[in-house]
Amino acid sequence: MSKTEEHLRDAFAGESQANRRYLAFATAADKEGFPQVAKLFRAVAEAETIHAHNHLKALKGMRSTKENLSEAITGETHEFKKMYPEMLKDARAEGNREGERTFHYANEVEKIHAQLYQKLLDNLGAAQETYPYYVCPVCGYTSAKEAPDTCPVCGARGKMFKKID
Repeated sequence: MSKTEEHLRDAFAGESQANRRYLAFATAADKEGFPQVAKLFRAVAEAETIHAHNHLKALKGMRSTKENLSEAITGETHEFKKMYPEMLKDARAEGNREGERTFHYANEVEKIHAQLYQKLLDNLGAAQETYPYYVCPVCGYTSAKEAPDTCPVCGARGKMFKKID
């Protein structure tokens, strides 16, 4: 890997993390009553997304939808089979209940994500209906077409789910 490719990978990771961090900061600023600060965090988060996308394009990381779905399935599968189980084990050994809970939620939800991606990949090119997804605001559980009455991972009420059109 060239030095530039290494830098692009590092920059992509950094910009991606900054985006997520600034969106979390915006939520906190809104809750604390600082709407202008929240707006700036959201604006800069959007700029960081543009940077991340540019870096990914320079890395030739955007491919066909079929290839992108396959890559997503591979990533999600790695997370629930290897990454999160190891993290869960360490959190339990250290008695870190909060870490254990968040790793458990993510591990369970990554399985669902892989299944959702696989279903679309299996039917790619065939006529498909278009429908929304619903995401649990507590654990990230994702369902197609409608929200469940209760989240099967964390127990949150379905009416709390965010609709993604």
